[in-house]
Amino acid sequence: MNNIDLSSEQYYTDLALEARDLVRGATGQEIAGVIEDKQTFPYGSITIIKIEDEAAEKVMGKPRGTYITIEAPELKYKSPEVQLSVAEALSEQLSNLLHLKGQETALIVGLGNWQATPDALGPSVVKYTLVTRHLFKHMPDAVQSYLSVCAIAPGVLGITGIETAEIIRGVVEKVKPNVIIAIDALAAANINRLGTTIQISNTGIAPGSGVNNRRVEINFHTMGVPVIAIGVPTVVNAAVIGRAVLETYANKFSGGRQHPVYIQETISDVLEPFQGSLVVTPREIDDLIENASRTINRGITMALHPRVPREELEALIS
Repeated sequence: MNNIDLSSEQYYTDLALEARDLVRGATGQEIAGVIEDKQTFPYGSITIIKIEDEAAEKVMGKPRGTYITIEAPELKYKSPEVQLSVAEALSEQLSNLLHLKGQETALIVGLGNWQATPDALGPSVVKYTLVTRHLFKHMPDAVQSYLSVCAIAPGVLGITGIETAEIIRGVVEKVKPNVIIAIDALAAANINRLGTTIQISNTGIAPGSGVNNRRVEINFHTMGVPVIAIGVPTVVNAAVIGRAVLETYANKFSGGRQHPVYIQETISDVLEPFQGSLVVTPREIDDLIENASRTINRGITMALHPRVPREELEALIS
């Protein structure tokens, strides 16, 4: 059924929404075992994709589970109204996945490299996270309406010399959280989604997969607790851009007669010095990371502390 290799640099994407579009475009039909629901909110749209069985899992190249994609083109701009609207949408969808009762402990994990801006989304979210776990011991009366929250930015293997999953597993064994919320930068197949799209899933995450540096997965199987993954695309593989340029050129100037094999060979030749794994990020990536990290933190905070007045939360995270 699947005529394209979703693991190829020319097609690779961390977004289930894009994987679905690629497969559906290649086959010309809907994907069995994949259920889709679409919603809208003031500044964008929400697409919920559920991969329900093993066959659909193989076709999509993604683990079975729920993938929620929030698309907000104006998120790239520093607009308080847009950020609040997206944060509220994220909070609602995250709450639907968490099913919290108010007595749990949540561990926020900011994946990525704080020394490389396109990979700094996770550490940036942790920087703004409202942590409360220590207050339950030292100031219990002050946090009666709050959830116990702790956070960590474990860095990357090249900085620490330790697998990220090993660090998180050690924290999990000590803290014993009820849920992990892992935030990481993603790779997209469409440059328009950089900094404007947020994906939430209950399937966990594989750090570094978007830049061809896949590490040990962080999921229920490896951690022993549910893992909710939140990510924003910050890079596109250069092969994706190259393919789009060649296909557009072929459609405009040669009636679309350029054979896909020739396109693939041309891209492989151009990217050969980089072993095919060159990624591209926009020059305004600093602003995109700042906007996305503040928006994500806001949404997570609202979802984890629903009994706390909004004004109080805003004062604490602003």
